[in-house]
Amino acid sequence: MTISYSIPAGDNKVELEIKRSKFITYAIKASNRQEADAFVKQLKIQHPQANHVCWAYIAGSPDSTERSMSDDGEPSGTAGMPMLKVLQYSGLGEIAVAVVRYFGGTKLGTGGLQRAYSDAVVQVLEKLPLVVKVERCRLTIEYDYSFQGAIARLLERYAVQDVEATYQISVVNSFAVALSDVVALQSELVDITSGNIVCLRSED
Repeated sequence: MTISYSIPAGDNKVELEIKRSKFITYAIKASNRQEADAFVKQLKIQHPQANHVCWAYIAGSPDSTERSMSDDGEPSGTAGMPMLKVLQYSGLGEIAVAVVRYFGGTKLGTGGLQRAYSDAVVQVLEKLPLVVKVERCRLTIEYDYSFQGAIARLLERYAVQDVEATYQISVVNSFAVALSDVVALQSELVDITSGNIVCLRSED
């Protein structure tokens, strides 16, 4: 699993014209397949006169299997696959792109179409605002009150998030931590409590 990767922090749109055909390219953040499908559906409503609305998405981390594409009536392999390849090479995750084409009367040929759709996606990604997403998992720990101060300082140092604590006979603390920090944090928790701690991990 990819521990951290860039995702869109906003949307972008670019237009280019090739031999009188207009290519309007959109890029958005799509965390799941449903968001990507809704994005494409909305574009088809916005552009009812377009000849094609080709699209590709990776709805998850860059190595996610939640990915798909469509030529939407263009010759097979000339639109969706070139678009998806650009996304794969970009290393981005949670992203959907679509190219709306208005035919200008001149056929571009197989190679010309592949270049056009690839270039369209490259251009829309160039100025797409990005943010780094850190993959996290959830840890739940249980320990004696005597360790509360030391553990609180440790969790602050690891910048854990979404902390939920309950205080009964012992302290039960649940929080999200970066996947890259899990092993080191668990080791330090065992050290400062001399092993007197219960630690359970689940995907966040």
